[in-house]
Amino acid sequence: MLVARGLGMRFAGPAGEISLFQNLDLTIADGEAVAVLGASGSGKSTLLGLLAGLDVPTEGQVFFNGNELTAMDEDQRARLRAGRVGFVFQAFHLMPGLTALENVMLPLELSGSRDPRGEAVQALEAVGLGERLTHYPPQLSGGEQQRVAIGRAFVTRPRLLFADEPTGNLDQGTGERIIDLLFQLNREHGTTLVLVTHDPALARRCDRVLHIADGALEAAA
Repeated sequence: MLVARGLGMRFAGPAGEISLFQNLDLTIADGEAVAVLGASGSGKSTLLGLLAGLDVPTEGQVFFNGNELTAMDEDQRARLRAGRVGFVFQAFHLMPGLTALENVMLPLELSGSRDPRGEAVQALEAVGLGERLTHYPPQLSGGEQQRVAIGRAFVTRPRLLFADEPTGNLDQGTGERIIDLLFQLNREHGTTLVLVTHDPALARRCDRVLHIADGALEAAA
């Protein structure tokens, strides 16, 4: 499903070049749930962005379902992701001027769905928000906004889902319910999950845990 070979990322810093990581290799199988664990600033979110084709590495290759993302331009990567890759972020990234229903309809409309409204309603009902269809994000709690984001991520039945600290802005109880929902939908759809977190307990719920530190990616002990 997802393969990275010799991945490296460098930045220009005030005191010279900064190497965030280098020569990383990673293979994630179809349907697998993998957690990337690490401290703040270790490069977890940067790695996720590279694996998703949102950013381009300094060196190395990334393949999604046999297609080399690193050989494509931005538009080509976006077309490849459409309907196949979903995202859940810490900051929700909902459109504040759209209702919950319209937020979930958006990826369906972009992917050419024949019934975007009907599919979006089903997705919101699946995450327990059937009574919140016409509410705007500012009218929803943080947990409800994250549920909208999860419904939006799963509505196109993606083969691959990236979740970047999905409970970071939520209290513990709400966060646990969101994670339960995320893994439930993951199991039901057979979606490959790549979860970035700093929480070891959350990471252990995945099939495999990787730890990134000092520029290296290793299986967690």
